[in-house]
Amino acid sequence: MKEFHSFNRRFVLRTKSPDFERSMVIKMKKDRWWKNAVIYQIYPRSFQDSNGDGIGDIPGIISRLDYLQELGINAIWLSPVYRSPQDDNGYDISDYQDIDPMFGTINDMEELITEAKKREIRIIMDLVLNHTSDEHAWFLEAKRSRTNPYHDYYVWRDGVEGTPPNDMRASFGGSAWEWVPEVEQYYFHQFSIKQPDLNWENPKVRRELYDMILWWMDKGVGGFRLDVIDQIAKEPDKKITNNGPKLHEYIREMSKETFQKGDIITVGEAWGANPERAKLYSNPDNSEFSMVFQFEHIGLDQQEGKDKWDLAPLDFVKLKTILAKWQKEMFQVGWNSLFWNNHDLPRIVSRWGNDKEYRVEAAKMFAILLHGMQGTPYIYQGEELGMTNVRYALEEYRDIETLNLYKERIEMGYTPEEIMRSIYAKGRDNARTPMHWDDSEHAGFTQGTPWIKVNPNYKRINAKNELADENSIFHIYQKLIQLRKTHEIFVKGEFELLFADHPELFVYTRTWENQVLLVAANFYGRKVPFSMPQEYNRNKKCLISNYDNHEEHYLQPYEAVMYLLE
Repeated sequence: MKEFHSFNRRFVLRTKSPDFERSMVIKMKKDRWWKNAVIYQIYPRSFQDSNGDGIGDIPGIISRLDYLQELGINAIWLSPVYRSPQDDNGYDISDYQDIDPMFGTINDMEELITEAKKREIRIIMDLVLNHTSDEHAWFLEAKRSRTNPYHDYYVWRDGVEGTPPNDMRASFGGSAWEWVPEVEQYYFHQFSIKQPDLNWENPKVRRELYDMILWWMDKGVGGFRLDVIDQIAKEPDKKITNNGPKLHEYIREMSKETFQKGDIITVGEAWGANPERAKLYSNPDNSEFSMVFQFEHIGLDQQEGKDKWDLAPLDFVKLKTILAKWQKEMFQVGWNSLFWNNHDLPRIVSRWGNDKEYRVEAAKMFAILLHGMQGTPYIYQGEELGMTNVRYALEEYRDIETLNLYKERIEMGYTPEEIMRSIYAKGRDNARTPMHWDDSEHAGFTQGTPWIKVNPNYKRINAKNELADENSIFHIYQKLIQLRKTHEIFVKGEFELLFADHPELFVYTRTWENQVLLVAANFYGRKVPFSMPQEYNRNKKCLISNYDNHEEHYLQPYEAVMYLLE
């Protein structure tokens, strides 16, 4: 039998006294550092390679901590670096308590935590608790026989080979069920065939996961991002994948057993969240998470009733309505995550902005617009440089979702040109190309051959150029981060949307005590008339703008300005 970790045998929490647990909960309620924080997401394989193998790694991240300290961020959200076969770029974990050799060692991870802490930066681990790799030791045991102790760690159903239990589809294409001859059963997988779903109804599974979380907390991590966490309570017999009946029961149990024992940040990825569910996720009583990633504002540029790959113009007024709804409904009863980009989404400056003649202005506008809202802002690597989408030949893409999409859509009768237009607009590899550090070969990312091609515009768009230009996108982000740390209104101000039906302007206020923060942005590429509402045209100080020559009664293409009014 293959040897593997048994978390609850090898881990002992240093203290489990009730007094300790109560004191930690009190401390967390009092000291919610993450409300003032700005978080930077790193996609490790594309950030910085240190050994020339073309893949970013943990020592590479350590070498760039000074850059992140200069930017001013408070925490790094690290996409998975656990041991993995890399079928889904690390979101298929084969050992939660080891580092994949492509990224380094557990000692490298401990050094990263230590070195980041010296710079007052916390490390947020990306936890995948909905599924494991099919190469995880649990699953290797689970498929040996139906009587194996680990069999019930996964979701199995009886059936006949070739006739799945039902017609549920996996997110990456194909049936959500896979036949295993050894046990003559199907296992359930919501994503890749190599990502079998864990059975959260089994208390032994939950205990294993909790002990693993405590193990990482004991190593000093500053928090966790919980991947597709709203899918852990699935009921496939009823075709329920997210928001299952026991979801919040499981999360509250996990929080009590783990998160509440430390001063950490937790953010759940919940594609199916609405404000009412998000209030449960981010309840100020700290019973679940610090906050949640919701995605209602994502997907407003797809055809109605179609999936995300069927493109349509952005519904801008609806975008404003949705963001305003979340700002209003979460005020004082929950907490928002603020983001335009992540490793699963295309670059916002290309998607909804202008990545050509107004690239710099548009990138700055998106930054100012987002960072003025209430919540914790997230910056995805390269966003602070204004990095853009790419256009590769199909064989140069690496993302499993993209490759499966092309195959399925060809079979459905789409033309190659139609499919590639969708991939250029929304493919996940748009965000996963290597970080642009300078204008040397491969953008300073690696001395070897990069695992995926570098965006050809790196000679113009790179960190070296941005740092040298005091009016750069980087310095706009740097200033926004400092403003959040300086002015309490960024955390406490109440949101109000102005000009809600305007087809080109996004204008809002944040009000707290005797102060008003007013943000006005032109979302498009033509000059638009705009005059400050009379009630706000007083004692105003411009905190930040992306134009030096602001005109009194107009907003120029992609112009954004932020005022503080006493």
